[in-house]
Amino acid sequence: MRNYNLDFIRGIAVLGLVFMNIYTFGVFELGYTPLTTPPSSDSLIQTLNLIFIEGRFRSIFSILFGAGLYIQWQRYNLVLPLKSRLYWLLVFGLLHGFLLWAGDILFLYGVSGLLAIRYLSSTNEQLLKHAYGFILLSGLATALVMYSVPETLIYRDSPEFNALYSQYFQSYGDHLLSNITMNALMVFMVPILTMWVTTALMLLGIYLYKQQVFASGLSAKQLILVISSALLFTSLRLTTEQYSSGVFYALQELINSVAALCMAVIYIHIAVKLCSNNANTGKLIQQVGRLAFSLYISQTLMQLVLFKVFFKQWTLSFNRIDYCLVATLLIVIQLIITAIYSRYFQQGPLEYIWRKLTYAKITA
Repeated sequence: MRNYNLDFIRGIAVLGLVFMNIYTFGVFELGYTPLTTPPSSDSLIQTLNLIFIEGRFRSIFSILFGAGLYIQWQRYNLVLPLKSRLYWLLVFGLLHGFLLWAGDILFLYGVSGLLAIRYLSSTNEQLLKHAYGFILLSGLATALVMYSVPETLIYRDSPEFNALYSQYFQSYGDHLLSNITMNALMVFMVPILTMWVTTALMLLGIYLYKQQVFASGLSAKQLILVISSALLFTSLRLTTEQYSSGVFYALQELINSVAALCMAVIYIHIAVKLCSNNANTGKLIQQVGRLAFSLYISQTLMQLVLFKVFFKQWTLSFNRIDYCLVATLLIVIQLIITAIYSRYFQQGPLEYIWRKLTYAKITA
């Protein structure tokens, strides 16, 4: 029997990614660059980002990915089909990252998934032990890097930003070269930093699935614990936001990883209670979840066309509120596309290709 809750949660996550990623489609390595005197809305939106968005939807995806690996392993009782899917995901990720956008997560998921499948037969205690260990390892490694390389503050109305913008947007070739360089760095950092926390979230996804959280949600005791932890670590993250160097700056990512995990689990609990595994509850969001791979790539394409082709000046003029408005519009467009597409097809085009390539490799 299909778990409609998983589709519903995945749909929420893929739409939420737009609010996370849109800032990087200007100058990737800088992300959002404020004015020297930013509007008051910037501070409000950044606070809301840190509470509800930053890392939250990516964490949901990682948790769902781990649960999905376990479900497929239960179905086939074999690791070979999983490895085939993950190898092709690596290929998709490299193509997406080098040719389109260096913020790709597919390659990271492929690498992390290959590590996570080693723990499919682990007990619940072993899953939690390894997950917590990986989070700590990743957090300390990231803290060391951040402590060694303090944040360089650049403002959008500064000569430094204008020079970088002119170089970045001079031609598509310059953009492509910069993107290739940045993605090479991102790929290099996967086994050093990002793989460990992503694998940890996948292991927690397996644990949550075995605990029936995706079917019934959290118990009252678990919910109180997770909410308390979310409040604590989110408050700590907000407190450290003022620092751009030193120990508190270095600990931002570790603190945010825990806060994001707790908020992601809360979102999952709420989604499970709302959907109640009903095929007709939030049907459009469920359809989005079934097209998540295709929609994720389409988000990249739409934002590249907007920010690199038609409206290059947005990078110079946009404040946070402007990015949020465009992100909201993109989500509406994706919902419309999904509603129309799902009338005729049950599976997304990239989901179909991925499935065909996976089983072609197995049967070859």
